[in-house]
Amino acid sequence: METQSLYEVEKLALKKMRLFQQSPLRYLARSALASMFIGFGVIVAFRTGSYFYAVDSPAMYPMAALTFGAAIILIAFGGGDLFTGNAFYYTYGALRRKLRWVDTIKLWVASYFGNIVGAAVFALLIYLTGLFHAPEVNGFLLSVVDKKMHAPWTELFFRGILCNWLVCLAFFIPMGMKSDGPKLFAMMLFVFCFFISGYEHSIANMCTFAIALVVDHPDTISLSGAVYNLVPVTLGNLIGGSVFMAFMYHYVNKPDLDQNQD
Repeated sequence: METQSLYEVEKLALKKMRLFQQSPLRYLARSALASMFIGFGVIVAFRTGSYFYAVDSPAMYPMAALTFGAAIILIAFGGGDLFTGNAFYYTYGALRRKLRWVDTIKLWVASYFGNIVGAAVFALLIYLTGLFHAPEVNGFLLSVVDKKMHAPWTELFFRGILCNWLVCLAFFIPMGMKSDGPKLFAMMLFVFCFFISGYEHSIANMCTFAIALVVDHPDTISLSGAVYNLVPVTLGNLIGGSVFMAFMYHYVNKPDLDQNQD
């Protein structure tokens, strides 16, 4: 049963809360670090995909999805604090009455703000490297960003729900595994599934958009386009983590959890 993993989620939520209480600035720094790790995944995915994009190969998305798994490994083993995962952890902690709802919302906001800062800093670093200045390199990234910024709002919202449901499972299911090998495989498999399915991850998007905005880009890519995408995707991610993960797992496991607590 998944009850043991749910106890781990409670402990993780409380640990994150204590980190914030000890130093909000350090907590923001951890959140910035997480989106930078996502940025590394974005870079390797689009650099890899660009070689296949240049020859119009159907392998560009599968190869990009495969290499994007580097991001989740960095976050899982390198630390960091992602808003998308926190939508699950803090909501579950609040449902279990380990956190106050006002603290849950405060922590959501703090982690999201830190993720934005990290995405902006990472984009600046990438700009300074000059690695994405050439059209033959940034063409794949810009084509994906353009589609994301012009997709229908409702579609972005529901893609966001499915994305964070799957991404939270990528962190939750390995909690019940004993060794690192199966954990890594499960994480990368779930991330591959979310990427190749075309779902929308708000933090991955903000990193991708930030990079696209600092390199030479067409007029169809803009800051307003980034906001247009991020609003529904963020709301969808929040529902995917809080409702389909936290509320659902709390509901189906509540009798066992309450019995063990007694």
